[in-house]
Amino acid sequence: MSNHVTFHDLKNASVFITGGGAGIGASLTEGFLQQGAKVAFVQRSDASEFVKQMESKYGRAPLFIQCDVSDVDALQGAIRQAENTHGPVTILVNNAANDTRHTLENFSPDQWDTAMNVNLRPHFFTAQAVAPGMKEAGGGSIINFSSISYMMGNAGYPAYETSKAAIMGLTRALARELGPDNIRVNALMPGWVLTERQKELWATPEDLAAHLEKQCLKEHLEPDDIIDATLFLASKASRMMTSQALVIDGGVVVTG
Repeated sequence: MSNHVTFHDLKNASVFITGGGAGIGASLTEGFLQQGAKVAFVQRSDASEFVKQMESKYGRAPLFIQCDVSDVDALQGAIRQAENTHGPVTILVNNAANDTRHTLENFSPDQWDTAMNVNLRPHFFTAQAVAPGMKEAGGGSIINFSSISYMMGNAGYPAYETSKAAIMGLTRALARELGPDNIRVNALMPGWVLTERQKELWATPEDLAAHLEKQCLKEHLEPDDIIDATLFLASKASRMMTSQALVIDGGVVVTG
């Protein structure tokens, strides 16, 4: 949740989030609910307990649609279901991703396709699905989650980094494509955000210390640190901002 900002224009906005029931995505769902938005999200795993928690806390539940984002038909069907419930989606947050570590040597073509089908392809086909409704509504905001990992040139997950770099190309192409319809498309670039998954699998004391040394701000990022920037990109507070990459990483990389 956000303890710092209120964006009045997000009240009653129709929001669709991929991977909105766990990790950073769950924080985003709560952040938009706190602003009074109507939130729908997809998640491959069961997020029913999270939905109950949100309903108890805010008096209204997000619409949870269980869906694998690599299934384009199901994903676009979920968007239609969200629009039938909440009206045309005017804020799309492409958050879902899988950053499982892998090597160059032992990575198969099928694994490559699976990585792209989760980390890149949904960003295109969700935009395809929401664009007509956004145009009819007079505009909208698409926020694509990329990552600073490819800017750092990290080792250990080359397919993931490739997809995250490609998201920047897609963001800029869609911004140009959809700008005449007042649809803004921006990328959000998180640094190393310490979700429970990161802590369980990869956040060793040695790696945490080494990464913190690279940051200007000497504090590790938590999922809630990503909320306010996402709300800003969704809000008309950023109405003339499109085709941009907004970095939230404590000061590791630069985009200027």
